[in-house]
Amino acid sequence: MRVPDICSIQVGYTARVKFEPAADGVLSIQLRDIAEDGVDITQLARVQIKERVDRYLVQAGDVLFRSRGERNTAVALDARFVEPAVAVSPLMLLRPDPSAVMPQYLAWAINQPEAQRHFDTAARGTSIRMVPKASLDDLDIDVPDLGTQRRIVMVDALAAREHALTHLLADTKRDLINQLLAERAKGKRSATSTRESQA
Repeated sequence: MRVPDICSIQVGYTARVKFEPAADGVLSIQLRDIAEDGVDITQLARVQIKERVDRYLVQAGDVLFRSRGERNTAVALDARFVEPAVAVSPLMLLRPDPSAVMPQYLAWAINQPEAQRHFDTAARGTSIRMVPKASLDDLDIDVPDLGTQRRIVMVDALAAREHALTHLLADTKRDLINQLLAERAKGKRSATSTRESQA
């Protein structure tokens, strides 16, 4: 099924002037705010925008796609988004049809190797890689029933958690070994110094 059949797609807000910080401004989501595990709303900047930006406001249940950069991945906005934020170009805004697809599943499907190869063939630019909206329009993804989507999303989240914990365990083990080796090295130096002073 093609992506436009299960969600609307639009390019984010195009800023014509440099954003100015404003304590009472609107939250903004820019390309740099997109991390592998989503968007941390507590880190978003508030900016002053004089134009109407209603159509660019995103909230929980929407999906953002990174159309620029080496990785053209998507993230689903979760329940932490209690306040709307304006999605800024080159981000693309996807609004899934909830009767057809879960936001988390849509993001997962877009991030799969097959979809990423599709974007690779459509990417433009040499110094800055850019994926056009037409590439999203042409993307075909498998869309099982909502129950299956929910299970896929759940297992993927568990696998990601396991991956993170495995790396944390490996890093902790490595740090502990380094600490023990450093202590051993200090002990040897102390013993050598003692023998030299006795001689």
